[in-house]
Amino acid sequence: MRPEMPPNFSLRHPFDDDKLKEECGVFGVIGVEDAANFVALGLHALQHRGQEAGGIVAWHPEHGFNSAHRFGYVRDNFTRKSLMDTLPGPLAIGHVRYSTAGSKGNTAIRDVQPFFGEFSMGGAAVAHNGNITNAVALRRELIEHGSIFQSRSDSECIIHLMARSYQRTIPERMKDALRRVEGAFSIVAMTRTKLIGVRDALGVRPLVIGRLGEGWVLSSETCALDIIGAEFLREVEPGEMVVISAGGGIESMRPFAQKSPRFCIFEHVYFSRPDSILGGRSVYETRRQIGIELAREAPVEADLVCPVPDSGTPAAIGYSHESGIPYGMGIIRNQYVGRTFIEPTEQIRNMGVRLKLNVNRALIRGKRVVLVDDSVVRGTTSRKIKEMILDAGAKEVHFRIASPPTMWPCFYGVDTPEREKLLAARMDEAEMRAHLGVDSLRFISLDGLYRAAGEAEGRNAACPQYCDACFSGEYPIEPSDMIEKGFRAGGEVGPDSRIRETAE
Repeated sequence: MRPEMPPNFSLRHPFDDDKLKEECGVFGVIGVEDAANFVALGLHALQHRGQEAGGIVAWHPEHGFNSAHRFGYVRDNFTRKSLMDTLPGPLAIGHVRYSTAGSKGNTAIRDVQPFFGEFSMGGAAVAHNGNITNAVALRRELIEHGSIFQSRSDSECIIHLMARSYQRTIPERMKDALRRVEGAFSIVAMTRTKLIGVRDALGVRPLVIGRLGEGWVLSSETCALDIIGAEFLREVEPGEMVVISAGGGIESMRPFAQKSPRFCIFEHVYFSRPDSILGGRSVYETRRQIGIELAREAPVEADLVCPVPDSGTPAAIGYSHESGIPYGMGIIRNQYVGRTFIEPTEQIRNMGVRLKLNVNRALIRGKRVVLVDDSVVRGTTSRKIKEMILDAGAKEVHFRIASPPTMWPCFYGVDTPEREKLLAARMDEAEMRAHLGVDSLRFISLDGLYRAAGEAEGRNAACPQYCDACFSGEYPIEPSDMIEKGFRAGGEVGPDSRIRETAE
């Protein structure tokens, strides 16, 4: 058995500490030989959604259920034949993880999904992307009634709720369990004969269906279908459960009360890969359109538009096109910084962002530069990038941000800093500009972001089309556990709370 990594283990570089952390990625395949190999490839394509750890569970008619859970990147673990040979069979699911609810910064191998349970009608494994907002209350209730938890993950509640159900099939038990769950969930699960996919009633997190020869695929994003040559069929709809048999096709059901969808708009801004399709829209095209809207809302006289790589690139292209200011790669990202610097010396650690990014001095020198980034979270990285640009000889530095100010934490599967650590929660735009020390700073408006995402009239304040709680403070699903701790989206605890239920 592999030793567990030390508590401070991280694959992240200091540059990434000033970004919102990805959620998780889920992937499942049924009806193909050696399904686990396809799952490994799919998880590799979803690696951007979680880099802490990954796991695969597979089923074979002779060998039963087998699993592997590992810390680190998919490429470092699930490409070894010696490991993949232990996961035979025509049915498998997998998960890549970045901790959100569990033990942030202190991950144990027992927290790595998929989770497995043995029920009276057979085994089942579950992989979850999202966050259960009433997990503390559920866990307390389940423990009081005799459940013994093996992990610190909120997702394990689903297995225990299924175990307590009196329904006669695993899909029916899952329905029972998920009706008790609040929050955001896209789930890929498996039994001995079925592949199951579920999205919560608001569809906060993505999940899609693909076809692979005679087999079927479930995935967090369409880009993971591409890597295995699967055909994208459709999204699992908000509030839908699909039960897929290798030879029987898809059975669709609606276990939850119908609500107006509230897909996470930050998937369009940052989380999803630009080569994915969300809601029938190209993520790349949406991000390019964000740059166009930003140029219309926040023009500036400048000589060069530069992206902060890599997620700022499509928006920078759109800004350049709309403004007529030339586009250039003024900052180059070193793609190979990673595990080499897990335990750096103090001198190397102090280099910070320079290990990850380097300025193209010949292009920058003497120019008024527009830097386009996807977001500002704490602001620490933005200040360092500004200093690098000025050190390279830029005359002016103007920041243009491809999302509105991030003012509120996310409770639906994104690891967001506490509110007091969010720069926009403590400062207005002018104060942030002075704090960052740039010549100008502008964020896209919430209406502009909605227009870029395809809503021509902007945001419908009465019934927003997306979940935008990290920008607006309006939470479509009540974060019950956090309210119990005293949190209110409107500020202090009291009747002025801005938390509200989604209009149905």
